[in-house]
Amino acid sequence: MPKFLLTVLLFFCFTIKMWSQPTQEQLEERKAKIQLEIQEKEQLLKSVKKQEKSVLTEMIIQKEKIGLKEKLIKTTEKQTKLLNNDIYINQVKINQLNKDLEQLRKDYAAMILKSYKSRSEQSRAMFLLSSENFLQAYKRAQYMKQYASYRKMQGQEIEGKTKQLMGYTNQIIVQKDEKIKLIKENEKEKEELEKAKKEQEKIAAQIQKEKGKLVSEIKKKQQETKKIDGQIKKMIRESIAAANRKTAAASAKANPKITSAEKKAIENSTSIVLTPEGRLVSDNFKANKGRLPWPVEKGGISLGYGDQPHPVFRSLMVHNSGIEISTESGATARAVFSGEVTQVQQLTPLKKAIVIRHGDFFTTYQNLSSVNVRVGDKVSAKETLGKVKTDGDGRTVLKFLISQNNTFFNPSGWLSGR
Repeated sequence: MPKFLLTVLLFFCFTIKMWSQPTQEQLEERKAKIQLEIQEKEQLLKSVKKQEKSVLTEMIIQKEKIGLKEKLIKTTEKQTKLLNNDIYINQVKINQLNKDLEQLRKDYAAMILKSYKSRSEQSRAMFLLSSENFLQAYKRAQYMKQYASYRKMQGQEIEGKTKQLMGYTNQIIVQKDEKIKLIKENEKEKEELEKAKKEQEKIAAQIQKEKGKLVSEIKKKQQETKKIDGQIKKMIRESIAAANRKTAAASAKANPKITSAEKKAIENSTSIVLTPEGRLVSDNFKANKGRLPWPVEKGGISLGYGDQPHPVFRSLMVHNSGIEISTESGATARAVFSGEVTQVQQLTPLKKAIVIRHGDFFTTYQNLSSVNVRVGDKVSAKETLGKVKTDGDGRTVLKFLISQNNTFFNPSGWLSGR
């Protein structure tokens, strides 16, 4: 394959690949968010250490911080790779421009030389006067005019390509400086990551000494979680029953011919019997899967959905019926979709929960210290529901659940990407 065609092919391959990759601006924005999360984790770690809270909590936060550091390094590496691609493409453009300019200058030099040889006004006049007829003289005059115009155009093309060349050259200089900066930044982050891992090893050694006590605490917490899960399921069953009683009463009023058996069937259904309006709300909620806003403004998932190894003791399995989102102290919970508040319950002396109905879907917000809504309130997306409680170990964690009637889903797949 000729070298030129190979260059063009490589250029197009890089271009197509770049279309599917995030831009530098998007990566920079992503990096800024990760850096902010890292700062929040560092502040939380300082707070936990200062208050001499649970070493287990310290370990979990440290693991989250390390995960964010690794994500930051990968993002910076993507930026560097993207810059390398940009530099390569710009270099291909520069090489092509240099070839074009070389050819243009040769052609222009040859044209100037030819023009110089026939430069006298007399030779030009003789060229016209020696015409055999008027038509030939006109054509020769037009040729001379076009020749002069072509010279001017070539000169302008050389000037334009020279400016382009300078632009791409300056761009490469800036990109190479940016690449050096990113490489240094990544080296610094890798050093910080190593420090964090050494700190993690120290905490791990301390945890090993207290393993029996800590495992016992985790098991006790899991029992409490199981008890609360039972309360949440009961709250949802009660919400379904209340909604169906309301639907049955409305149906009987709208249609006097409805039998008592039909009315009872609606009331006793274990799933919500949807009205046309309720069906629309349910369908809208479902259509927004993957696009729902987060139930807190800031934060990240610290414990995922389902059965999984404990973040520290990997041999110990824990269950989570939703997701746990670590956020900043003083954070508020917010509705992820418009709906009706069906339950506001005190789960423990210090923890409250809110259930919101969206057709036959429910969203549940646990671990609230205070609430701003009451049963029957209509709420809109991103409306504040209450304040997230900061636990005794210094962590502020919201537990968030999504279910359709009594079937629970992994909320991660329903929330928008960050």
